[in-house]
Amino acid sequence: MKELRIVFMGTPQFAIPSLEKIYHSHHKLVAIVTQPDRPKGRGKKVSPPPVKEFAIQDNINPVFQPISLKDPKFIATLQKLNADIFVVVAFRILPEEIFQIPPRGTINLHPSLLPKYRGAAPINWTIINGEQITGVTTIFIKNEIDAGNVILQKPVEIMPDETAGSLHDRLAETGADSLLESLNLIASGEVEVKKQDDAVASKAPKLTKEICHINFNRPAEQVRNWIHGLSPFPGGYAFLNNKILKFFRATVIPSENYNKVPGEIINITSDELWIACKSGAVSILELQLEGHMRMPIEDFLRGHPLRIAEILK
Repeated sequence: MKELRIVFMGTPQFAIPSLEKIYHSHHKLVAIVTQPDRPKGRGKKVSPPPVKEFAIQDNINPVFQPISLKDPKFIATLQKLNADIFVVVAFRILPEEIFQIPPRGTINLHPSLLPKYRGAAPINWTIINGEQITGVTTIFIKNEIDAGNVILQKPVEIMPDETAGSLHDRLAETGADSLLESLNLIASGEVEVKKQDDAVASKAPKLTKEICHINFNRPAEQVRNWIHGLSPFPGGYAFLNNKILKFFRATVIPSENYNKVPGEIINITSDELWIACKSGAVSILELQLEGHMRMPIEDFLRGHPLRIAEILK
């Protein structure tokens, strides 16, 4: 099978399994492109992104961190690499003058079954919307975001009580396998692409602060899905006595109606906290009060006594 010369473009942890697969394959990794180092954590210490950390650990060079993807010098550098193909996993929107450089095109790994959930947050919206099946898709990049021709798709079953975090990790591994398989198909000339059906496309927009504010005036199952779909990051939240209370895991307490105000605390034990919803209630399993650590409900209740009839807003 022909060896492909590859430039890999990616930034977060999601991209690491794919990068590792390519690095240990028979293909040639000629360069990595990632985001610039940024301040991180409470101390705002400038730190490299996960993809650069991987490159340092495995002594992979060169690594480029352009501020602007339209910088003529950066584009000229990419052209001089003589790559056969560019691979993009969780990076930035590429300008046409970049994704058209390699003769074999530029491919992208997307964590959904396209054309469903095009956009910035497909994993989160998959959980929020209560889907039972998702997957990964590799596509050839074109100008329209996430709308390119499909190379491969692999479905993945969503587990009961799955969070966006656990699904993220599973899709990263499945996606890495699918990406390498796609590269091998391209190298052997056996790839057969399929056009996406724009008529059935759906969107997965960026998660805003407003979206993350949990609305308890929904059925309990939907509230649980929102909590899990935003866990662990950015985290669904409500206000308790003007302080932010983030939720990370919950279970559904079914019932037609408790005749309580949505958001009202209706049951507290040593290890349970029930919050009324439009119908039913959710039992919170893991949470974090502003200024404190994330913790299981039993630990939280030992240090933060709550009262029946308090209302989360």
